[in-house]
Amino acid sequence: MFLGLEWYWWLLIVAVLILSIPFKVKFMKWWSKREQNKKKRMSGKWGDEE
Repeated sequence: MFLGLEWYWWLLIVAVLILSIPFKVKFMKWWSKREQNKKKRMSGKWGDEE
């Protein structure tokens, strides 16, 4: 028992974290592409807002 949790709970937590990494990477790529598209649309217009 470590920090009040049995070993299988830690195994489950680690598995979830490992499985979530590809989704996080995919989300980060999508988010950066979205931000770039936003900047492209904003440039060249009056009142360029940051």
